[in-house]
Amino acid sequence: MGITGLLLLQAAGAADDGGAPHLEKVAQSTVIPSHDFAVWLLGIVDKVLDFLGLSHDKTIEEIIYTAVILGVSILIGIIVERIALFAVRKLVALRNSGVSRELLAQRTFRKCSHFIPPLVFLCLIPFAFTSDHHVLTWIFRIGGVYLLITVGIAVSAIFEFAWTHFQKHDNQKNLPLKGVLNICRGIVWIIIAIVGISILLDKSPMTLLAGLGAFAAALMLIFKDSILGFVAGIQLSNNDMLRVGDWIVVPSTIANGIVIDVTLTVVKVRNWDNTIVMLPPYTLVSTSFQNWRGMQDSGYRLFNRSIYIDQSTIAPATDQLLDAVVKKFPVMSDFVNARKAAKDRGEGNVYNPSTEPNGTIDTNLGLFRAYICLYLLHHPQVGVGQDLLVKLEAATEYGQPLNIYFYSKITAWTPYAALGSEIYEHIAVAAETFGLTLYNAPDRNHFTISGQQSSEISRPSDPVASPSSVTA
Repeated sequence: MGITGLLLLQAAGAADDGGAPHLEKVAQSTVIPSHDFAVWLLGIVDKVLDFLGLSHDKTIEEIIYTAVILGVSILIGIIVERIALFAVRKLVALRNSGVSRELLAQRTFRKCSHFIPPLVFLCLIPFAFTSDHHVLTWIFRIGGVYLLITVGIAVSAIFEFAWTHFQKHDNQKNLPLKGVLNICRGIVWIIIAIVGISILLDKSPMTLLAGLGAFAAALMLIFKDSILGFVAGIQLSNNDMLRVGDWIVVPSTIANGIVIDVTLTVVKVRNWDNTIVMLPPYTLVSTSFQNWRGMQDSGYRLFNRSIYIDQSTIAPATDQLLDAVVKKFPVMSDFVNARKAAKDRGEGNVYNPSTEPNGTIDTNLGLFRAYICLYLLHHPQVGVGQDLLVKLEAATEYGQPLNIYFYSKITAWTPYAALGSEIYEHIAVAAETFGLTLYNAPDRNHFTISGQQSSEISRPSDPVASPSSVTA
């Protein structure tokens, strides 16, 4: 290559002396046909210098030739890119290919075509310099590094296209694979960085890697988050612990919302108040967190709430109460008649599965429990076949808790909250029909003050005023 450049320079000097045929002869004998373009460019440079009346200085020739080659390389790269994009657009128009549309949308061809200009430049630049030229050596090194960078851009673009295509069409479980993409791109750029430095230093990459071994501890400290994130990402993916779109709650943090992105170093969670919380992936592995995906996949969401009944209003169920309840709520007719018939036969109460009402006709509270079961079983938004319980819990200072436990068919937060409010309002109003009162401290906000109301002013010698009592 250096001999070829030297011979071309000699031939160019001969052309200045009127030896154009000699230039052609040398070019034909020392340059392979693919180099004719470089010889032609050198001839144009000489003609331009002659036209401008400038001397054929070697440095000027090299600078002009380098600039021309750089411009030609960029022009060739642009032309190839335009041709590739034109071909892909035609393919999309003819076949309506989804892959082609994705390639255009992600500008994959454009990113992959960046390596063409430096490749053309490196092929043509040697013909302006001698083989032992110091500048040529550094041009080759810098050009080689630039070529490596463009190759890295192309490989990263291919990885990104493959990940996007898989994420859109094949990742049905919505696994967090962006971390894998980041790892692949990181490995590519690490290799390019090592090879690029070895080219600039004119050293073997293996020698450089051997030297890097001494800095392993420092590198592990620098890339600690990336290494921990990589390991945590593998665990999260292999165990299917987390996916983009999952609603998670991390008790040790303020994270309570939807996962919007999972990368090598961070998990982004959009909270219910639209704030974004950033979590390191290893936090989710080293601590426990709650994932609501199971609820979303099942299509049922648990409703578990207690209401408190004033114990003073719990009383035996009379025939008049049974008749009033059946008259107002005809859905109770079959239950009341079945329990009356069983009672007449001397049978005890039958405890039904969760898909049938449970309660008694012995007390107004037992009758109320049966009505709530029937109301929920006939509600269109309550999951049939799921656990449904209306049960009494241990009495507290607030009254007798009546726990309502069922699964709704609504999982979205807003309609779920509206459903819970609707059911609670209906139960609160229906309780009056059964002679029950919901507890409201203190004693339904009614105060009764009794005692002697003395108009006399207490004398200073009196130790205390006349006592008054407050009755519940």
